[in-house]
Amino acid sequence: MATFLLVHGAWHSGRSWDRIVPLLESAGHRVLAPSLTGYGDKAHLLGPEVGLSTHIDDIVGLIEGERLDDVVLVGHSYAGLVISGVANRAPQRIAHLVFLDAMVPEDSESAVDVLPVTKQLIDVAVDGWRVPPMPEQPPPIGLFGVTDPDDVAWLRSMLSDHPVRSLQEQVRLDNPAVRTIPRTHIHCVKGRPAGITLRPVPAGDRVRELPTGHDCMITMPVELARLLLEAV
Repeated sequence: MATFLLVHGAWHSGRSWDRIVPLLESAGHRVLAPSLTGYGDKAHLLGPEVGLSTHIDDIVGLIEGERLDDVVLVGHSYAGLVISGVANRAPQRIAHLVFLDAMVPEDSESAVDVLPVTKQLIDVAVDGWRVPPMPEQPPPIGLFGVTDPDDVAWLRSMLSDHPVRSLQEQVRLDNPAVRTIPRTHIHCVKGRPAGITLRPVPAGDRVRELPTGHDCMITMPVELARLLLEAV
């Protein structure tokens, strides 16, 4: 039995994994899909002081509190920064890192460094510290790659504003043990918005693709679960 720890991206909550969790559990694995501070059941905690370090603390605290080992740590989108910071602090607890259509930082980089278009979101932040969810666009982009009307409505029900601080804080990757953790990068290759580009994958890392939009956990859960199980 493996332990999957699924970390959602900006604006989302742990509910975004609802279609994935039972698929991994039915394969015999333990699955945790928490909401980060400021989202889901923790939405009331959102404030200008919430940043990347807050979200890294969330996941490290869960790993330590639940005494998790051999974790398959999955980060979607913005959470690529989160899982990178977690791996830097607790590499001995992580068996595999999965970057799911995610930001992949180097040491001392922020979200703006990894994805410069993020600066545009900061510039239009409400009250100077919170960024509303991205607007829905015509297919195939839709709402984070989701175009089915029922799925869009469900997705909207879980979205919250994202704190600017989390996009500006730098992630520390100064622990050499981080690079010994196996990595998989899953790229969603359909309907990518203009200005969103992924960095080249480092040599030796595994790469997989899904022919769908950004929120593949909603649009292609069976196919995504199959790819995640490869990491076990």
